[in-house]
Amino acid sequence: MSDDAMGGEDAQRRIANRLKRARGQLTAVIDAVEAGEDCRTVVTRLAAVSSALDKAGFAIISTAMRECLDEDGRESSSSAEPMTVAELEKLFLTLS
Repeated sequence: MSDDAMGGEDAQRRIANRLKRARGQLTAVIDAVEAGEDCRTVVTRLAAVSSALDKAGFAIISTAMRECLDEDGRESSSSAEPMTVAELEKLFLTLS
């Protein structure tokens, strides 16, 4: 994906960092399973992976939505201040 498609270098960096955290958490799940760790440990780590992936997905969606709003100029027709990407992410996260 280009920087423009991801909402710039900063957004791309943040999303990549989230995905790298998820990758690390997935490695921890695999290690826990291979080591025969207890079910609670495995499921807790698996939940962390799922959450990290969800957050990355929401970040991608909200960044794309923000870009669409910027491109369409719909923000300027409202008297309210434009929402930040972080605010859009927070809204999406409340839906999960």
